[in-house]
Amino acid sequence: MDQVTERPKTHVERRGTTETRDGMVIDWDVPIPMDDGLVLRADIYRPVVEGRYPVILSYGPYAKWLLFKDGYSTAWDIMVKEHPDVPAGSTNNYQSWEVVDPEKWVPDGYVIVRVDSRGAGRSPGFIDPFSPRETLDIFHCVEWAAVQPWSTGKIGMAGISYYAINQWQVAGLQPPHLAAICIWEGAGDWYRDKNHHGGILCSFQTNWYDMQVKTVQHGLGTNGPVSNINGDLVCGPDTLSQQELEKFRCDFGGEIAAHAFDDRYHRDHSADWDKITVPLLSCGNWGGNSLHLRGNIEGFVRAASKQKWLEVHGDRHWTLFYTDYGNNLQKRFFGHFLKGESTGWDKQPAVQLQVRHPGEKFVERHESEWPLARTKWTKFHLDPARNALTHDPVGSDTTASYDALGDGLMFLTPPLEQETEITGPSTAKLFVSSSTTDTDIFLVVQVFDPDGKEVVFHGALDPHTPIAQGWLRASHRKLDPKLSKPYRPYHTHDEKRPLKPGEVVELDVEIWPTCLVIPAGYRIGLSVRGKDYVYKGASGGRLSNMKNEFTGCGPFLHDDPQDRPPAIYGGKTTLHFAANRDNFVVLPIVPAKR
Repeated sequence: MDQVTERPKTHVERRGTTETRDGMVIDWDVPIPMDDGLVLRADIYRPVVEGRYPVILSYGPYAKWLLFKDGYSTAWDIMVKEHPDVPAGSTNNYQSWEVVDPEKWVPDGYVIVRVDSRGAGRSPGFIDPFSPRETLDIFHCVEWAAVQPWSTGKIGMAGISYYAINQWQVAGLQPPHLAAICIWEGAGDWYRDKNHHGGILCSFQTNWYDMQVKTVQHGLGTNGPVSNINGDLVCGPDTLSQQELEKFRCDFGGEIAAHAFDDRYHRDHSADWDKITVPLLSCGNWGGNSLHLRGNIEGFVRAASKQKWLEVHGDRHWTLFYTDYGNNLQKRFFGHFLKGESTGWDKQPAVQLQVRHPGEKFVERHESEWPLARTKWTKFHLDPARNALTHDPVGSDTTASYDALGDGLMFLTPPLEQETEITGPSTAKLFVSSSTTDTDIFLVVQVFDPDGKEVVFHGALDPHTPIAQGWLRASHRKLDPKLSKPYRPYHTHDEKRPLKPGEVVELDVEIWPTCLVIPAGYRIGLSVRGKDYVYKGASGGRLSNMKNEFTGCGPFLHDDPQDRPPAIYGGKTTLHFAANRDNFVVLPIVPAKR
């Protein structure tokens, strides 16, 4: 430690203390020893009446003593304005970002354990997000909580995003006392879901690290915030210099960029579906393109758990988790598996969908499987002469070109003759050549009303999110035949296959799942582009914890100049049509239930 700054006079030392307030017993900064000798710090919220209770545990880097409304003010203000049931029934004095509110869980007979992850908030150590070391830490935290005098030994995990992703990871280690997990909007594949969409580097993780992790690194001390939860220093009692802080964190964005393929680095940070056997509830967001939705779907489909459920909703990324809807859903699930209560969960259908309609309308529907068995996988062929999506393939030899870093080409259906539901994953087959040795394909499924205005939804983050998106770097076109499905291609991303200028290659592009009931008279569009989608209407504004203005893709941009040098990705891209080169998109048309 190079320097220590004097603590402010308002500082209150809470480490190792216990107090009763707001109907809970709270143990502050409880030590949890790890196998390598490091001690993590946790807060324990438990019922006043002594006894043994099931535990809801979370582990993450966002600082357990930082209030939601202090650290994420714009998100909090929007949420409580739009959903007054969120702040109702709580003082909101303990509500932190993306974890449960103890005031809404402790009265129902749960102990809430919040652990600051290694190197963040009150826990010392080296920050390395989602690393095997962190996953092992969570394993030890679960087993520690199981043997405490206030615990029944049944441990559940709940939380959003970071606190969901690492549930997939630790479940693969099979902690003996992990009894149930609720993964609320949590990615599972480090490479495909988060960092390299279709092989194209996404800049989100680097910006996220700067804005949400470095800002609460352990060792900021008096240079960090003072907690409005308890008056103590959010980021630990010691104040380190910037040079010292840098020594205790990884070069997160640099490491991701250095691993351009799905190698051991990415697999070590990803879920191991075959080893996940714990009962699970996977909750996704239709607007979660570019980060979480794919993981929620893949996890439900591929996890080895025999007891698993899928729920998919709309609205903002952080919202429904805290609403009465989210709380009731989770409590029915955890009440069944952690308490053995009769919550009706034994009759819960395998799939619960909030089916999307234009105008931010959602209708709950229950299903038995994913993808839906009654899906009509329907081909829409690209017709370059009319810029159309048709039911008949183009038979004649022709081509259509666009600037490889430009807005590309749009293909539209005629106005729909009847109401049409698309729910599920999509895929496209394209025959492509480039004037250079590579090209990046961005696909956007769009819907337009009878006046030609695009129908967008409030996505997980961006208020102007298109219906669905997919990506593929042409040199990453190699498929895994074992994991690929007719409706969901799976690319190996383990080698580069450069193009020869002018060479035609066949591409199968994964388009992430979606759901929308499209009224008659509306049109479906497929944009084949060379860059990120941009909404043509008003700005989407900003959030206090994000760097960029939202223009349609939120913070999930593919704009790294080193990953996409114009000399390679800035030429001409051409689609080739012929009798043996049928370009099409397959959409999941879902008939009404009978």
